[in-house]
Amino acid sequence: MSSLRWDVHGRDWPNRQASRFASAGGLNWHVQTMGEGPLVWLIHGTGASTHSWRDVMRLLAKRFTVAAMDLPGHGFTLGRPSGGLGLNAMAQALAVLAAEIGAPVAAIGAHSAGAAIAARMALDGSHKAPIVAFGPALLPFPGMVAPFFSGLAGLLLVNPVAPSLFARVARRTNIERFLQRTTGSQIDARGAELYGRLFASSRHCAGALEMMAQWDLASLACELPQLPVPMTILHGTRDASVPLARGREAAALAGATFEALPGLGHLAHEERPEMAADAIAAAMSLVEP
Repeated sequence: MSSLRWDVHGRDWPNRQASRFASAGGLNWHVQTMGEGPLVWLIHGTGASTHSWRDVMRLLAKRFTVAAMDLPGHGFTLGRPSGGLGLNAMAQALAVLAAEIGAPVAAIGAHSAGAAIAARMALDGSHKAPIVAFGPALLPFPGMVAPFFSGLAGLLLVNPVAPSLFARVARRTNIERFLQRTTGSQIDARGAELYGRLFASSRHCAGALEMMAQWDLASLACELPQLPVPMTILHGTRDASVPLARGREAAALAGATFEALPGLGHLAHEERPEMAADAIAAAMSLVEP
């Protein structure tokens, strides 16, 4: 399939009753909102969607208003920021969406590349909320790995058949095993099925590839010491996507609190949603009266 259709592929989407579509910055955003109280934002990483926060949302909604969105190029959000899917453009697009929503963000839970977006927004002055980052991708990978992967993603992106090929392969792949191998996490069958639904969309695959090709973490790394908001980093010891050592280095640069999560992988917030919700709630105590 090319694009995900809400009436077909979203028919049983997690927390569907909380979903709406909002126009902001030339995009039609898929946004989920639930609960009452101070506003918590949840930002997913590359290749994911709101489903990544499905259990965390329900737990946090007992005490807070919680909003999650599909990033541009991902899931059910349609449209493309004028600056593409690079870090700066993504942060600017999220800032426009935040202005459209109106309520001030009191805390942000962010995963992987979503943590870089949250940090970029804070550095740009788009929010003043504490950030709780799970397996954050805040620094370039060491040596030649980063330019290799970004260059490979760029080459695949200019090949018009590559996203369709990725999606076709995904339909024949055991997604649960694929995720365990690439992330170090073992999530439930429901979560794996939802990732499989996303990966089977060539448009979603193209969005993830473009995001990887345009991502610039070197510039962000230079500014992390000036991060103006508190950050807590929680990093699984079995993370196969972002090395644990890079999480520690990022924490040192940003002056962040760091906690290793024994036995968990890159999708720690999906493996242990109650732990993730508690960590975000703890950050909320920094801003609650």
